[in-house]
Amino acid sequence: MKHEPGKEKTKEIILLDGGTGGELRSRGVNLSDNIWSATGLVDAPDVVIDIHTDYIQAGADVITTNTYGVIKENLELDGIGDRFEDLLVLACQLARKARDASGRGDVLVAGSIPPLKGSYRPDLVGGVEEMLSVYGQHIRIMSPFVDMFLCETMSSVKEGYAAAKAASVSGRPVWVAWTLHEDRSGRLRSGETLSEACLSLENLPVSGTLVNCCAPESVEAAMGTLKSKGREFIGGYANTFTPIPEDWVLGQKKDEEFCTPFRKDLSPEEYLKHVKRWIYEGANVVGGCCGTGPEHIRKIRKILDNRQG
Repeated sequence: MKHEPGKEKTKEIILLDGGTGGELRSRGVNLSDNIWSATGLVDAPDVVIDIHTDYIQAGADVITTNTYGVIKENLELDGIGDRFEDLLVLACQLARKARDASGRGDVLVAGSIPPLKGSYRPDLVGGVEEMLSVYGQHIRIMSPFVDMFLCETMSSVKEGYAAAKAASVSGRPVWVAWTLHEDRSGRLRSGETLSEACLSLENLPVSGTLVNCCAPESVEAAMGTLKSKGREFIGGYANTFTPIPEDWVLGQKKDEEFCTPFRKDLSPEEYLKHVKRWIYEGANVVGGCCGTGPEHIRKIRKILDNRQG
């Protein structure tokens, strides 16, 4: 079935792709501390295509543009601020190229809309009007190339609201994914409740509310709240990190694997056990975030096909 731009898929459960930054590193790309996964757009666009392709072949229904690290302020730190628009467009084109070459025309390309002042840092989030201005640039540039927008790793109510409000003018479907505190409370990293976050979007055309880039257990803790809010698409995609310090900054801690250590108990098989629990609790959108790869997605695809077949 050929995809229709601007239309979400109608499968019972939608499968997202997995992480990009970790995959780039594992494939030999030396990532900049400032722009992280966006380094792949500058130095290794063919590897970015390969990663998208691998996720499609693993069974993802939605692939996410490699735009999480394309933030003008951070690009300027690497001396390439003038490439902001160029890199946003390139990331979208690479995802579309992988989709078009795959023979799976039903795969959707989701435009990733990231935090502007660093992941997991609600203390650094600016004012709503400031964010709306910057996010508006992202949306304007990316809209012609994507099927939907995914505002992801939002750490506070106002951050998620600003990203969603900016994306809502595109006419594309909009999903918002918040990152949660690792105390398993179900609260955002800001301390605000997930209910407050969902309520802030009440008057916006947001069709999906999710949680992401937190522990699988935190995703499970959020499912009851997401389900109670009545959005058409709910779910999550977790990372495989050990708990991240509240003052964490990308690149501050060096080890051979990543900036923060991975858990040893979240192999693709173990991660799948968590995904099954999310589905049992009502999720109809699942996938993976940092530390997950094509094999995680492949495992999930297999059980979804068995469940839906």
